[in-house]
Amino acid sequence: MTWEQPFLFHATALYQLAAFPFAVLFHYLCASKHLSTNARYLLVLVGGFLLACAAMGCYALLIFISAFGSVAVIFLASPQQVHKRIFFFQMSWQTLCHLGLHYKEYYVQEAASVRFSIALSVLMLMTQKVTSLALDIHERKVRKGSPSDEKESFWWQALQFCAYLLSFATLLGGPLCSFSRFQAWIKYSRTPLLASSLWAAAQKSLFALMLGFLRNIMSGYICPQEDLPSCTHLGCVYVMWTSALFFRLTYYSLWMLDESLFLAAGLGQDLGHNQYAGVVDGVLLDTDIWTLETTHRIAVFSRSWNRSTAQWLRRLIYQRSSSHPLLTTFAFSAWWHGFHPGQVFGFLCWAIMLEADYCIHHFFGSIGKSQFQNWLYRALTWCHTQLIIAYVMIAVEMRSLCLVLWLSLSYNSFFPLVYLVLLLMLAKRRVNSPTGSSLAHFSSLGT
Repeated sequence: MTWEQPFLFHATALYQLAAFPFAVLFHYLCASKHLSTNARYLLVLVGGFLLACAAMGCYALLIFISAFGSVAVIFLASPQQVHKRIFFFQMSWQTLCHLGLHYKEYYVQEAASVRFSIALSVLMLMTQKVTSLALDIHERKVRKGSPSDEKESFWWQALQFCAYLLSFATLLGGPLCSFSRFQAWIKYSRTPLLASSLWAAAQKSLFALMLGFLRNIMSGYICPQEDLPSCTHLGCVYVMWTSALFFRLTYYSLWMLDESLFLAAGLGQDLGHNQYAGVVDGVLLDTDIWTLETTHRIAVFSRSWNRSTAQWLRRLIYQRSSSHPLLTTFAFSAWWHGFHPGQVFGFLCWAIMLEADYCIHHFFGSIGKSQFQNWLYRALTWCHTQLIIAYVMIAVEMRSLCLVLWLSLSYNSFFPLVYLVLLLMLAKRRVNSPTGSSLAHFSSLGT
């Protein structure tokens, strides 16, 4: 193990750390009221532009096309149509970029460059921000001007939208921040909050570093991806669980590093709800390790995994789907991630397991149990939840069809099959029951 590896546990980590001093400086200048509102928007935009060029090189052009093209579509479309047109434009552009990755990996048999991978990751985050802004405009939460308005007002709002989409604090990662929250952050800062934000950011960074060390130590005990099909019998279960834990530690450390930059810039501070009543919404941080590692319910895990993204999917897809919202949400998630074979298989499996989770816990929760039986029930369902989530995560992360076939034919498939059989049995029981209803009842509980 080399000592620099924990700092470079992901391609974006170095650039996030490099942006940290800039975030602190920007927060200090805002809190000290040394910058006008115009200067703040410009500085945020320039910082994002420079960070994109440094992290992605020539591939930053993919992000700029997405950001500036989306702003153009927003101003050209009516508030009633802006959501649909933005969705079509952004997902079409993101899909084209993902097809470039597919071409490299499956046809040219060439690994994509690190900068291209970063650009695709940032493009996915851009989709979140663009569609969130479009929904806010569609729902009249944000007022949009038009090119026929006064030029100063029009260009001022265009600057705000561009700064929001290319903000250095959320460009490479971090929780999804609404446009209203972004506006309030730019306009409002208080000096006493600088120290508390920095302390919270420092704690997040330190914990991310510790998780990076732990992940680095674990890497010596993980079977390389290309060697996974060589494991046999029950040893495959151990390999699957440890590999999934390795991936979870990677995500946890990345999210906490993203949140540290988010907090250092001041986006996580209390922006004064009295002064900006109706404008400021709460910040939803993505990392909730305790809930993710202790829950015995797949539904709770699904809501807690990357929480701001889960809320975004709920708002964008689930609440707007007229039929089969659960399946539609997970199908879109596979599309948004790149639509690799492993991702399609993994997200489809996740949707079915989530449906089964609702049925199983609804049924067994209605049965009276002693304290010991309740403890045993929670312990067994916790183990099963962890193994099913590991199964899904390995499928999504491995992506290729051959490794997915190995996973589906290995002993690991026993755990999702148990939930699938229980789902079919309980579904049949509900249909035959006089008071039975369709499984849509469980789907209405949300993701």
